[in-house]
Amino acid sequence: MKPTTLTYFLLFTIFLIAQSPIAIAQQKSSQKYLGQPAPTSTPALFAPGLVSINGLTEFGSVFSKDGNTFYYAIEPNGKAEIHSIKFVNNAWSKPEVVLLHDRYGYNDPFLSPDEKRLYFISTRALDGKSDPKDYDIWYVERKGNSWSEPINAGDQINSPRNEYYMSFTKTGTMYFSSNRNTEEHSNDYNVYSSKSINGKFQAPIKLSNAINSDAYEADVFVAPDESYLIFSAEKPGGYGRGDLYISFSNANGTWTDAKNVGKEINGRRSEYCPFVTADGKYFFYTKENDIYWVDTSFIEKLR
Repeated sequence: MKPTTLTYFLLFTIFLIAQSPIAIAQQKSSQKYLGQPAPTSTPALFAPGLVSINGLTEFGSVFSKDGNTFYYAIEPNGKAEIHSIKFVNNAWSKPEVVLLHDRYGYNDPFLSPDEKRLYFISTRALDGKSDPKDYDIWYVERKGNSWSEPINAGDQINSPRNEYYMSFTKTGTMYFSSNRNTEEHSNDYNVYSSKSINGKFQAPIKLSNAINSDAYEADVFVAPDESYLIFSAEKPGGYGRGDLYISFSNANGTWTDAKNVGKEINGRRSEYCPFVTADGKYFFYTKENDIYWVDTSFIEKLR
């Protein structure tokens, strides 16, 4: 039976509907953030069953600026490894291993401002063969569609103690935490910053007492314009073992006294691994061994 005029009309109508601004917007929305429904001001588990998996621990996460690649760390057998999920051929891929080693853990991925490097922390020995050591900051460089072998960030950043979780300003200044200048195994971690000049990191500067204390301060996310910091800390009066705190930059370059981001985000255990997407819309963090996300409206409310 040949198609009737009515059939052609119906098909044409369906085509027009599919091309409508609303339909196109919905399609674009499904392409973002692994196709997950956007969160509100109430935190939601991110990509349950795909990224946040019951019985596994997930750590730091970061999206590329175009939103087409998601990096995150998991710890399936007591040793962390880094995975990615990519938007390819109009669909999100299955998780793929980016960094894995049979002896060393790889954790807390974060992209450099130009996204040519993927930074992370690792217990990897400098020779890549010896027994695991303290945590250092490392990176791999993009080589076409693959990555280089791990490269240590150098002794301006790394010390004989632990270095944790890094993030960057748009000019390349690295913020990170370390328990350098303390006794071995000390939990007195502080937040530091290191400027990048001609591609080389400078001697780290310990942030002021508005951020740091004798307690634990780590896992720091810095806004690309350096307007605020969000970090994990074990300060007195919190909601759990470790909470997320925020500090804003003053006009004179100092930081405001850090304040707790509140019970809507913090809970009875620890919250850590903060990250804000490049479009400024969503805040990611880890709690209860899973990755959560929430809209960023709370940031301005705390300013």
